[in-house]
Order: sequence, then C-alpha cells, then structure tokens
Amino acid sequence: MKKQGFTLIELMVVIVIMGILAAVAVPKLFGMIAKSKASEVPTAAGTWINLIEAYAQEAYKAGDWNQIGYTAPGDKKASGSFESNEFKYYGGVASGKGTWKAENVHKLDDCTVQAGTAAWDLEAEVEGPLSSKAGQVSITVNTGRPECMGLTTSFSKLAK
Repeated sequence: MKKQGFTLIELMVVIVIMGILAAVAVPKLFGMIAKSKASEVPTAAGTWINLIEAYAQEAYKAGDWNQIGYTAPGDKKASGSFESNEFKYYGGVASGKGTWKAENVHKLDDCTVQAGTAAWDLEAEVEGPLSSKAGQVSITVNTGRPECMGLTTSFSKLAK
C-alpha cells in the first residue's frame, strides 16, 4: 500500500520557494503603493497650471492661489497652504512669478519627509504681452528633490 501526503523535504522546498517569491514581491508592492499615492501630485499641479494660464490671459500677470481660484487637494491649514493625507501644498506669487510647491507628509520609498522643503516645485512666469501671439506663460519645473521626482514621472511633462 502506497502512503499519501508530502514528505518533509517537499514541504521545505515549497516554503523556500514561497519565501523567495515574497522577498521579490513585497518591495515591488510598496513601490507601487508609493507611486499610487504620489499620482495625486501631477493632477494637482496640472489644475494649477490650467488656472494660472487662464488668469494670465485675462490679467496679463501671474496670480496667487486666491486670485486664480486654485484650491489644492485636502484641507486648508493656513493662507495658501493645504494638506491632504499624504502631501502639503503651498505657493502664491514671489517676485512676479506664480509658485506651486508640494512636500510629502509621510515617507514614500526614498522620498523622505523634509519639512519646509518642496519635493515637487513649479514656477509660472508671464513673458511678453499676452494680447499678442508673442506672449505666453512659461512653466518651469524646478528640481525639487530628485529622489521624489522618480515617483511622478509625468510631473516633468507638465512644463510646456
């Protein structure tokens, strides 16, 4: 009569294979979670870009967040400062240029928390008279923090 079941060696081989798969899959999973959280940033920045371009066409200058009607995701904390579950947004107008900044509230992969230091940073400047075709709004992506930019590959594509 033949015995049914698994031997100890077969069970150990299966456990080793499961351990290897878990060691490979878990870091990938955390990376995907961080990227999904960071996907909020380009959307929020894109909204700001659209609003500042529309405002510049009417007012011929860059405006602060209240002037352009921009509300960042999350709850308002202070004048021009919003905080969502993962990010803090702030900006306005500095030396005639519209500014938009985001910093992470929690660590996301290699993107550590550095209070007061933007992880994602945009600047809008009105160039030339907008009433003619020569005038335009120039959006520049400042470096922010390089370790954070990898989470949002579409962020740098926002600049035109």
